[in-house]
Amino acid sequence: MSDIILSMRNVTKEYYGIKAIDSISLDIVRGEIHGIVGENGAGKSTLIKTVSGAISLTDGEIYFENELLKPESPVDAIKKGISVVYQEFNLLPNMAVYENVFFGMEIKKNGFLDRQAMREKSKLILEELGFDIDVNSKVKNLSPAYWQATEIAKSINHEVKLIIMDEPSAPLTEKEVDQLFNVVRKLNDNGITVIYISHKLNEIMELTDRISILREGNLIKTVETKNTTEQELIKNMVGREINEIYPDKEYSDQEVILRCEGLTSDKVHNVSFEVRKGEIVGFGGLVGAGRTETMRLLFGADNKTSGKIFVDDQEVNIKCPVEAIKNGIGLIPEDRKNQGLILNKSIYLNSLLPSLYDYTKYMFIDFKKSREDIKEYTDILKLKALNLEQICLNLSGGNQQKVVITKWLLKNCKILILDEPTRGIDVGTKQEIYQLIKDLALEGKAIIIISSEMPELIGLSHRILVMHEGNLTGELKGEQITQEAIMTLAAL
Repeated sequence: MSDIILSMRNVTKEYYGIKAIDSISLDIVRGEIHGIVGENGAGKSTLIKTVSGAISLTDGEIYFENELLKPESPVDAIKKGISVVYQEFNLLPNMAVYENVFFGMEIKKNGFLDRQAMREKSKLILEELGFDIDVNSKVKNLSPAYWQATEIAKSINHEVKLIIMDEPSAPLTEKEVDQLFNVVRKLNDNGITVIYISHKLNEIMELTDRISILREGNLIKTVETKNTTEQELIKNMVGREINEIYPDKEYSDQEVILRCEGLTSDKVHNVSFEVRKGEIVGFGGLVGAGRTETMRLLFGADNKTSGKIFVDDQEVNIKCPVEAIKNGIGLIPEDRKNQGLILNKSIYLNSLLPSLYDYTKYMFIDFKKSREDIKEYTDILKLKALNLEQICLNLSGGNQQKVVITKWLLKNCKILILDEPTRGIDVGTKQEIYQLIKDLALEGKAIIIISSEMPELIGLSHRILVMHEGNLTGELKGEQITQEAIMTLAAL
């Protein structure tokens, strides 16, 4: 059919006899914005990689513009008219914006690079997308939104006809997400077909024309967006109804376990707070408010210039993460790939590292006990992997996050900091993590949560402390906790 730009026919990919995607047949209509949703491990990333040339098919065929598509690599796919914008991005950080936009197709004049022409065209493309970016800036100095704009500009420059976006809003602020939506619509208006993959169902509902739902490597159905609801999508994604995603709050009146007085650095200014055993305290604020920086001071990942930390009413001197861990503090970081995992190592090794000495006696590691305990937590979290020896690099983003959580559950910290704990996590797994957080609090652990998802912050926290430009601007509890109140304090 002439209106079908991409056709997948019985597409299958196996790893060691396990089907990551199984006989998927799906047509993408030219000019549409097509959403793809599914739980972590449902096969979304695998499906993308088969189209983009990152992996080869085990079985099936893919047709692009009525011709058999067999890209040998992502570069080859771009030449054929297909590009992918990943949430981790695929740019050269030490090169300028214009150099990234023209990478692989540089303009030459008289045998030399015509840098002025490349700068001018890059600036024009970005301006048409609604971005005012200095194209001479090195990419590493840009915000995530500008990284993404550069990725999209690169795709436009290659004159692609299909852009696949994988969790594009994950690193963006609310304002930047609105800007992203405008860009996607502009791409669509200019005749570019978009496949949009996201765990944020409100985005899928607002932006797309049709939605395909994957579950356990199978295509469950494709629906017109106007004829479905978020609840119906969730039911098809997870195979069950999810009515109440946040567990009931049980307030703690136990003793204070953590007290911080006057934490200060170049980005954090005289921040003081306390957390009780069994309490879930949320930190709200806009991107750059200093929430993550405060937690890094507490964990010893960054050096404080002044301030005191007390655990169980005893002052502790935390100058590095090892000392934080010794004092019962664990941190699930915002950037799981660079700070939370050693990607080229196994699930088992990543999970064991903070607890290595706990399982070591007379210089021998108790492999049997450690494996049993790690397996117990990965089962609770429903981590999808071949076994504990699977390399973390080969896991989906959501399953990588589960490994980071497993690591700190195994360590049994009495104070646990969770920075964006459900970023890139599907709604079914989110509910399981929320229940786990509540259970940890009921066990008497002190929980600190940072989240850019306002409903998550409000739904989980007993109290919310709000920051702005490195300062603590207020505290909310009980009925005081509303989105309006948080945003008011975040702007002070």
